[in-house]
Amino acid sequence: MHVDGREVECTPAEFRILEALAARPERVLTRSQLLAHLHGFDRFITERTVDVHVKNLRKKIEPRPGRPVRLCTVYGVGYKLVGDRAP
Repeated sequence: MHVDGREVECTPAEFRILEALAARPERVLTRSQLLAHLHGFDRFITERTVDVHVKNLRKKIEPRPGRPVRLCTVYGVGYKLVGDRAP
């Protein structure tokens, strides 16, 4: 995958999360929905694991990971990929 002209490598789980979000830009997906896309990667996966993958993805795709503009949190609901700024 390329972001801002540079190649970015993702783990399989990170890619699955990004794939799920990119298929529905601007739509909020809950942690449970994202977890369903990760089914089979880890028997001990929890919703908090999704948060860790999102954090790692932000380090790779955001200009400033602490202030995400591409992979945004919708507090109390889940995450969304902002369409025109998505990788």
